[in-house]
Amino acid sequence: MTDIPATYESSRDQFRAALASLSNRWAGSRLLSHSLADNSDLTIDVISADATRDKQKLLILTTGLHGIEGYVGAAVLQLFIEEYLPRLDPETTGLLRVHPINAYGMKHRTRVNKNSVDLNRNFEENFDSLKPLNSYYESLAHLLNPARPLINPFYEKLAFARNVLKALPKGASHIREAALMGQYRVHNGMYFGGFEPQAETKFIQKIVGDAVSDYAQIVLLDIHTGYGPRWQMTLVNPPSEKQTAKETATRFNVPLVAGVNPDEFYTIHGDMVEYFHKMVASKYPDKKVYAGAFEFGTYGESLLQGIHSLQTTALENTLRWFGGSDAMHTWMKREYNELFVPANPKWWQKAQADARQAFDGILSAEEYFKE
Repeated sequence: MTDIPATYESSRDQFRAALASLSNRWAGSRLLSHSLADNSDLTIDVISADATRDKQKLLILTTGLHGIEGYVGAAVLQLFIEEYLPRLDPETTGLLRVHPINAYGMKHRTRVNKNSVDLNRNFEENFDSLKPLNSYYESLAHLLNPARPLINPFYEKLAFARNVLKALPKGASHIREAALMGQYRVHNGMYFGGFEPQAETKFIQKIVGDAVSDYAQIVLLDIHTGYGPRWQMTLVNPPSEKQTAKETATRFNVPLVAGVNPDEFYTIHGDMVEYFHKMVASKYPDKKVYAGAFEFGTYGESLLQGIHSLQTTALENTLRWFGGSDAMHTWMKREYNELFVPANPKWWQKAQADARQAFDGILSAEEYFKE
């Protein structure tokens, strides 16, 4: 069984070592290690392998867009190398793997980059036009953005519960949308999308943009953890995907699919998968493309579990910005890891089974496997 790596460094070593497996079948496979400008020890690593005869199909696998989620994502990438690589045809199929997009966040076990930007809200162009979005975020500042040091876990759980009760008359869906869709005004707030494109964003835009130009068909899969039912991975379609969730589930033979909208998932602005799906469709209208995200749920999706998830996310953000007691740091480290990298071995066993089912269904339907 593939294990979840314990550190950013061990995960990076494992990812780089996979180059040998590709080189055995794809001549000219290569590794690019892109150092972040202010820290040469943090790199976005890209392994690419072009089709050796006829560039028909390209498979893009990315992870670590939300840094801490890259631990499970890296293990899924390794599972793919071990179990699915032999089923691809190197003569007609190219492969692009990225680990992790947000190296800073993975190293420091947080979702955001060094500028506290949520990179999955950063794939936009006109940031000034985004500032009015999510206009009610500040009205929930007492819940989402308490600007003070945190005292201790017992007090903060009570305070958060009290603030949830104050906000509930607005409706649970209102709170969820305000918290999760992203905002572009409060730099120390949750799901901050940034004031400008981040270095990581621009790098991935170029890498993927260059890679897709030569292929007739593209499948892009981005790997995440944290949202959805605990024991069932959700395949997430971007808003511009024409297939409905039901049609996608039937076509790919997967149990659970959701579209990025308030009814099935939640609204996202600056989403990476949507950016690339629309980019390929508009720039290369003759190409066939499917882009989606794997979401491995952790806490669960009941109302209480959703509140728990929101509490963990809001308090982790507050602790980074305003500090708190030693007890808060110890408790939050445990809570945050459990939200994105669950410790239960049975959870990881089920996650692997779900990943296999999704890989089998998507790549079979898209005819990526050798006959």
